[in-house]
Amino acid sequence: MLQSSAPLDLAFQALADPTRRIMVERLSRSPASVSELARPLDMTLSAVVQHLAVLAERWISERRASWERRLDRLGDFLSETEILAKPRRKK
Repeated sequence: MLQSSAPLDLAFQALADPTRRIMVERLSRSPASVSELARPLDMTLSAVVQHLAVLAERWISERRASWERRLDRLGDFLSETEILAKPRRKK
């Protein structure tokens, strides 16, 4: 149960910061440049980029975990299929 909640935990951690929530809300309406995101927040472009890096890292981590689980299941399936496909030797 803990592993399945890890991606959700990462998402909540990334969105815990009010600044990042504002950015996500703004980006949900349309694409925006870093300058456009910084304008209403009264922060440097560098600070906006740092916040975006956190959001991107969380998103990528979630996708990575999801694909790792899928590939593990595929590997298990292929291993089982290989075992079943091997001809048995006659004794």
